[in-house]
Parts: sequence; structure tokens; C-alpha cells
Amino acid sequence: MHNLVKYNQAWVFHQGFSSDLATRFAAGEDVTLPHNAVDLPYNYFDEADYQKPFTYQKIIEWDAAFEGKEISLIFDGAMADSVVYLNGEQIGAHADGYTAFEMRLTGKLNDGENLLSVKIDGSENPDIPPFGDRIDYLTYAGIYRDVWLKIVDPISISNIKIETANELTDAKSVSVRCDLYNPQNLAVSGIVKVQMLDLDGILIAESENEIASNSATVSFSGLKDLSLWDVKNPTLYKMAVEFSSGACHDSVADDFGFRTAEFKPDGFYLNGKPLKIIGLNRHQSFPYAGYAMGKAAQEKDADIMKNMLKCNLVRTSHYPQSKYFMQHCDRIGLLVFEEIPGWQHIGDEGWKQTSVDNVKRMIERDWNHPSIILWGVRVNESADDHDFYTETNRLAHELDSTRQTGGVRCIDNSEFLEDVFTMNDFVQGQDELPYVNHGRIALRDQQQTTGLKDIVPYMVTEYNGHMFPTKMHDQEDRLAEHVLRHLSVLNASYGDDNIAGCIGWCMFDYNTHADFGSGDRICYHGGLDMFREPKFAAYAYSSQCDPSDEVILKPVTIWARGERNICGVLPLIVLSNADEISIRYGDTVAKNIKPDYANYPHLPHPPFIVTLEHFGAEGMGEWGLKWEGAEVIGYIDGKQVASHVFDRDPQPTTLQVEPDETILDDQQEVRVMVRALDQVGNVMPFFNERIHVELSGPASIIGPSELSLRGGTTGFWLRSTGGKGSISVSVIGERLGTVDVEIQAQ
Repeated sequence: MHNLVKYNQAWVFHQGFSSDLATRFAAGEDVTLPHNAVDLPYNYFDEADYQKPFTYQKIIEWDAAFEGKEISLIFDGAMADSVVYLNGEQIGAHADGYTAFEMRLTGKLNDGENLLSVKIDGSENPDIPPFGDRIDYLTYAGIYRDVWLKIVDPISISNIKIETANELTDAKSVSVRCDLYNPQNLAVSGIVKVQMLDLDGILIAESENEIASNSATVSFSGLKDLSLWDVKNPTLYKMAVEFSSGACHDSVADDFGFRTAEFKPDGFYLNGKPLKIIGLNRHQSFPYAGYAMGKAAQEKDADIMKNMLKCNLVRTSHYPQSKYFMQHCDRIGLLVFEEIPGWQHIGDEGWKQTSVDNVKRMIERDWNHPSIILWGVRVNESADDHDFYTETNRLAHELDSTRQTGGVRCIDNSEFLEDVFTMNDFVQGQDELPYVNHGRIALRDQQQTTGLKDIVPYMVTEYNGHMFPTKMHDQEDRLAEHVLRHLSVLNASYGDDNIAGCIGWCMFDYNTHADFGSGDRICYHGGLDMFREPKFAAYAYSSQCDPSDEVILKPVTIWARGERNICGVLPLIVLSNADEISIRYGDTVAKNIKPDYANYPHLPHPPFIVTLEHFGAEGMGEWGLKWEGAEVIGYIDGKQVASHVFDRDPQPTTLQVEPDETILDDQQEVRVMVRALDQVGNVMPFFNERIHVELSGPASIIGPSELSLRGGTTGFWLRSTGGKGSISVSVIGERLGTVDVEIQAQ
């Protein structure tokens, strides 16, 4: 039977590379995968530190279970240029950092110990995407995803492809193509048994078919009483496939869903119904750990995107991302636009062929995910290249006829070869937007950017970002303007039926090269910081959700009279999905404040813009008078549903330590957020003191144990190191004392 064994333990890591790989290196560091070759500081570092060779070694002991089997290693991802050796002999190479690869060991293993050596070159090799020119993100070296030992019979299942049809009828259909792995070209004469089940294991349909070649397709039709996969009800089913031919047996299973997804000239349609896309771009990087974060951290990012930010789509900028992230998007109903690796640059013919190969690897890995609605088959923001992109589109449609293609560009009038014109539109950053009145253009008409006579399927794939970088601790005026820029684009998108939706740049801040960012190796482009702590702009997205999902009430202020250039806090933006708010300022109350439909007529939930006129002659916090506290209250249908309180004299009173989870599996990461709060629970944005983390139990801290608060918050990740037990975490603040947290490892 198909046997995949996680092979992450007992690796030895070495700086550099030796030509003598027949024996173990004399010294090295014992590591567990996923592993980051160099843990960079939070900022102000030299990215060249990881742009060099490293070596991972591991002993493979011969096992009687290997006899008569096909043995291989599957690497889910290693950055960037990998060469694999067994007992000193090269057995394969993979020149790409973002796609999986398999190394066949059959017939090469000795009876006894076998030395596996993997050379990882973190250099930016100009022969492979995304390299060849400057790129606006880091590509951290290391074996940063899982490795698996695969033990199968001489003929096994290599992949299954599940395609649905008649999704919107009461009699749905599905086909399953089973492709075999048969490296010895043995004769095939056997049976493929396919079972369709719900996720509770209840059988829905089954069939047995003869197979006499390396591929066979099984179909089911007339399937009744099944649910559609949707962003609000992401129903999944399981397809279990068993193969047998003589003494060879194998079985695999994968989840799938019934849904239709189509971009049309008048927008995006999911299951035949229009859905305005609200999304953000995501890099797969983390502070200190780089790319090397496992299943739990990947799933948490998807949860943040869907459940905190209330987005319905994520773009995997600018490369295929973790299978755990994709699987969780399936489970929670988060749409995905997945694209091949690259950033602006197109290389020579060999480079292009590698990029074409990446299209194949991406689609064949991920074609069963119902969350994926669009394949990105163009290098992000690259120039037109007719022959190259004709081929990437042709191949994508050949491999998967059920999905459309897109190709993200930033060039007006770019050649349109894909199914969807996907455009990075940064027009809203060309001029300074006025603070409240958004009369200037936020998004251009699609025909202005496409240059086409006809309206076509069209989606904006980046906006804001580098046009207005914003830090957690920036002055309030800038933080408020950051909010307004996101709101203005969302409003424009909702108001234009010829735009399927918009994907903002980007989800969170990220480390970058010296050529980009704010001089400290950080691009502060996110709605969240690098620890996934929300800036005010994050609530521009979450406040658009229906209040039945969650009531959002977020005043865009730290409540300090002298923080803004204009002094005071007016005009005050309140982000909320309530239908009315009131504000109490000292003894003065402003009531019946309505959303600003005049400036944001298309948003589901426009912001509230509170001005001096709402307070009349009594005024609010004029300079030189006594400063007061305040309470903002949200109402729906006349009933209070939320409130937010500000103290007139905030003081640091609480060190909040909040782990995402309190129970961890083996080798699982958990984020722990630390916040300095005042007496009414607000973050203190200028409280930037140090904290110290002490840890005991089966876990380690990723990054340093001495941290500084930035914007009143910071965070760190813990990784369980194996075994059961209590993990005791003590966070020690210089002024706010010590907070202890217990996490259980199982």
C-alpha cells in the first residue's frame, strides 16, 4: 500500500559544501525539518548571509521493508537550487525553490547505512525563476518544507485528477483519472476501485474498472442530494482510489468539491451567482524563520485572511505556496489565485522552459483544490512575450480545462493572451488623496488599462502597498490616510461591475532586499505587521462583513489630542458594520451619526466620518481646554451592539500574552502575541520597551528571547520539539511584570 513516512527528523546541517560526500561531515548541527538555513534578524541585516551553499545530510538505514519496493524521497520544497547525492553519487537535481520534487532511491541503497546529502544553494541563480534581476522579497535558503520517504510496490499511483461537471444541477457528475507510477515499465493488468465518500466516511458512490495501461478514468453521474462548495459553505467530499495489478497494490485519497467559478466581463461568478472579490496578496515568509514554518502556521495565515480580515480570496504572490495552506483554504472557503514563480524578469530560453515546467508542476500538484479558481501563468509584472506566454497558457488549458488563466501585469495595453486580464493598478498613489473627500480616481476604467475595444473579464491584483507604506507606530494622520486609500479602492471596485474585484498589496509586512523597503530590509506594505498584528487598515476589510458574522467597531485613533498635525482627533474615521454610532466625549454626546454613503456609496458598510459639525456649538477637545475620555457606541436597528472606550489619560497597566493555541501537536508552531494595554484595554502604540521570554518544556522559541515592542506589540513563535508535556512560557516586562502561560504538547 502507499506508504508515506514523514522524514523530517535526524538531519545534520552544515554551512558550505564539500566535494567529498561519501562520508559524513566531521561536524554539523542536528536539525529537524522544516529548516531555515540562516535565521535573519528582524531588520537591518545582510541578505547575502543565506545566498550561498549549505548541506543537509541524513543516514538512511536499509530496512527489510524496502525489499522489492520502489523507494523514493519527496521534497515538498527546498530553496533554491538542490542537488541530491546518495553515498557520494549524484542521483538528481531540482532547480526551483517553490515546487515539490521526487528522488528515486530504488536500486541505489546498500544493505546497511546509506548517506544522503542534499546540497542547497541559496544563491540567486540567474538561470532559474524568479532570479535574474532584483526581486522585492527574500528567498530564504533551506529545506523549508516537509520531506517524505515513499515506499510503494513496483507499480503505484502517481497522481489522481478529479473533475466535476453538471455542478449546478440535481444530478452532478465527477470523473477521476488515475495515473500510475511505473518506472520499470511492467505490464499492467488489474483493477482500479474508486469510492466517493463524504467527510464522515459515508459511501456515496463506488465503481471498479479494469486498467491495462498507466492511466485510467472512472466516472460517476446522476449524483443527487449533494452540496456545493462555496465561500460560506465549503462542503468537501473525498475520492478514495485503490489500484491492484498482480502483486502490486496502492491506494490514495484526496478531497474535492462541486463548484463552478467563472470570470465574465461583468464580474466573477461562483456557482452561477455574482461575487465581488475582496482579497489580499500573501507572501509565505515569517520573522526569523523565513519560509520554514509548518502546517499550523500555514493554516493560521489562511484563518487570519478569512476569519479576521473577512477576505474571500488570497493571491499566492508570487509563487506556489504550502499544500497545508491550500488544503485549509479548501476547508474554510477561501478562494485562491495561484501563480508561477517570478517577479518582473524574464530570462533566456532555458529560464523560460523552467518557467513552463513550473506551470506543469503547479497545476498537477493542486488541480483538485476547489478553492483555486485561477491559474497565474505569467511572471508577475513582466513585459509581454508572445511565444512564451502563448505556451504557458496553452499548457495550462491542456492540463486543466476547468479553470481560467490570468497573468498579472502592470503595463497598460499589455497583450491579452489569458482568460482574465489581471492588472496591478496603482493609480490611487499617483496623487495625494485629500483626507476625507475622495473625488480623485481610485481605480481606472478597465479599457484605459487594457486598451481593448471590448469589455473583458478583469480583476485588479495589486493596489496601495509600496505607494503608501505604513508602520504600526506611524503618526495617526498617516495611519488614517492608509485606511482611506484602502477604502477608496474597495468602494471603486464595488461600484464597477466590469471589475471582478480587487486584491490589495498586501496581507502583512515582509522582509526584502536592500533595493526596496524602508532602508531596514522591511516593506511596510501590509494591512498587518510581520507578526500578523492588524494595523487600522485591516479593519477597512473586516468591517465590510455582515454583522451576523461579526460586529466590527474600530475607531481609527489612539485618542490623543496632540498626535495629529491638526491636533485633536477630528475628523475621526470609525470603521464599522453597524448602521449608526454615537460618541460620548466627557459630558457631550453626539448621536445618530450615519455611515458616509456620500463619499463611499458602493461599500456594503461605509466608514463613519465624525466631524466637528456632529458636536455643534459645544465642540470637542479644542486646543487648550480639558482633554476628555470617550466612548464610541455602535447600533443596529436601534440596539447597542458594540462599544469602544478611550481613557483621557492612558497608562500602561497590562502585559497581554496571547497564544493562538494552548494545545500543540508534535513539531507544531504556535504564535504568541504580546501587547502593552492601558487601563481600558487599548494597545499603547508608543510603549516600546523590552520584554524577555523564558521557556521550559518540550519547545523552542523561534528567533531571539529578547524582544522590543513595536507600536505597543510584538510576537514570537514557539515550536514543539517532540514528546508530551507542559510548555511553560514566561514573558517578563521591565515595567509591566511577568505573565506566565501554559501550553500543552501532545
